[in-house]
Amino acid sequence: MAPLILVRGLRFQYEDGTVALNGVDFRLEEGETVALLGANGSGKTTFALHLNGLLSGKGTVEICGLPVNPKNLVEVRRKIGLVFQDSESQLFMPTVLEDVAFGPLNHGLSPHQAVERAIAALEQVGMLAAAGKAPYHLSAGEKKRVAIAGILAVKPDILVLDEPTTFLDPPGQRALAQLLSALPQAKILITHDMPFARATCSRAAFFRHGVIVEEGSVEQLARRYEWDFVAPRPT
Repeated sequence: MAPLILVRGLRFQYEDGTVALNGVDFRLEEGETVALLGANGSGKTTFALHLNGLLSGKGTVEICGLPVNPKNLVEVRRKIGLVFQDSESQLFMPTVLEDVAFGPLNHGLSPHQAVERAIAALEQVGMLAAAGKAPYHLSAGEKKRVAIAGILAVKPDILVLDEPTTFLDPPGQRALAQLLSALPQAKILITHDMPFARATCSRAAFFRHGVIVEEGSVEQLARRYEWDFVAPRPT
């Protein structure tokens, strides 16, 4: 079976000359949850932004067999959902329900169909009771769940989450780990939070200077690279 994500020789340089990716090869199989580990600036987020065409470098990126190019962007972005580190950047409508319905509407569903999708997604993440609330009234953990619901409403095959435990207290981190483990989609988690990675990920890839230097179990890479961070608690 073909992988859900296939990346070969991906290179990217920012306009200021910074080389962010220097030949990345990666594949994601159906059902996998993979942690992307490595220092800030090692290329993890830049890599993720190539998966749905927000950035475009040299090399090849395929999502569910589709090359990531301008012709395929609409379909690619339906297949892969990106949840940003700061959930507030994805929440901008007056109510939670309108926020979650925005994606399906943008993909051509009728208002009725979009609301149905939004209600189902909010129920899936345990946030249906907040449908009529303004997003800015929610806690950090609730905002994260609503942001995930907004992605789930489009029914993607793959979820990509950038530092998903940021701003979450320990109960919120545990609840998010349980939620993600229950979702059927394949997932990529960019994280410094090793307990979270251990709880959710089937394997890991370690970034250094714009390349993946090694792949293996979370525990194996944590030991080899002395990488054992815990997410800071909110103040």
